[in-house]
Amino acid sequence: MNQIIDYLIYAGPPVQLAVAAAVLALCLLLAICVALLRGGRARAGDAAALAERQREMDDKMAELARLNSELSGRVRAASEIVSSRQSDLARLLSERLDAVGHRVGQGLEHSARSTADHLAKLGERLAVIDGAQANLARLSQDMLGLKDILSNKQARGAYGQGRMEAIVRDGLPADSFAFQHTLSNRTRPDCVIRLPGDERWMVVDAKFPLEAFTALRAAKDDEARKQADARVRADVSKHVRDIAERYFLPGETQDIAFLFVPSESIYADVQEHFDDLVQKAHRARILLVSPSLLMMAIQLMQSIVRDARLREEAHVIQAEVSHLLEDVARLRERTEKLSNHFRQSQEDVEAISVSARKIEKRGERIGQLEFSERAPVVAAQKSA
Repeated sequence: MNQIIDYLIYAGPPVQLAVAAAVLALCLLLAICVALLRGGRARAGDAAALAERQREMDDKMAELARLNSELSGRVRAASEIVSSRQSDLARLLSERLDAVGHRVGQGLEHSARSTADHLAKLGERLAVIDGAQANLARLSQDMLGLKDILSNKQARGAYGQGRMEAIVRDGLPADSFAFQHTLSNRTRPDCVIRLPGDERWMVVDAKFPLEAFTALRAAKDDEARKQADARVRADVSKHVRDIAERYFLPGETQDIAFLFVPSESIYADVQEHFDDLVQKAHRARILLVSPSLLMMAIQLMQSIVRDARLREEAHVIQAEVSHLLEDVARLRERTEKLSNHFRQSQEDVEAISVSARKIEKRGERIGQLEFSERAPVVAAQKSA
């Protein structure tokens, strides 16, 4: 190769041109051949690719046809299912509508019955309300009557007297109290009570002054309230002094008296706002009592009366017990005598049994005797 190159170098330009032209032509020929070869290969590859694409297209078309057929089958099945479901849905809706209509009918019927019951109960409650309203009307009339009673001094005194008498009469026996009892100084207290073991009377006064308290509650300014307050103190003090002067009689009345306040609210006002009056009454040996406190005092007196009567009856009970013990002693003596008789009878019965057993044994021995032999008879007689 190097020699050819050297020859071309020394051959001259014409030869070099020719050789260059030949090489160029050969290169062009080779290039054309390569291009044709590449073009044939490309056409063959394109044809193969086109055939491959055609085959893939056919496969895809076949797959599409298969899928289409499957889709058609599924669509038909879906339509059949939808039609069956639609019929089931229509049937179910019809059943549900019938059930709902039945339930609605039952609910309406139940609501109608419940409404009727509620209306009946409402009518009953309205009747009860009417009765309560009538009771309220009667109570209002009674309150007006009570107001009239409290506004009248004599009627108010009779009201307090009646309330005090009801409390005393309900708690004590009839021989333990007296109303409007005349004392040795010609005064007549509202109630006197006698306790067991003491012949003196305990005085209960029910004429508590209430006009001043009414004025005190009706006062609208300080001046009227001050005047009513002074009137309360003057009236209560005078009444306490009158009780102490009239009803404390040595040997005839107790050294303690009760001043009955017929109202719990007034008693509370006295205890809260007029403590000096309460202390003054205590110093005068007079106790202010409300209806509840008087009831408690009467219950205590009732217990004292009951205990005294029990002590009085205890002697009778002791006498009866002593008689009972005497009867028991006599019964014990008679029982011992009867027991002795039974014991003697038992001893006699046992003696009779012993004799009977002896007779039985002798009979058995007699039955065993042999009269042909003399010795056994003699022996039997000796043994007997």
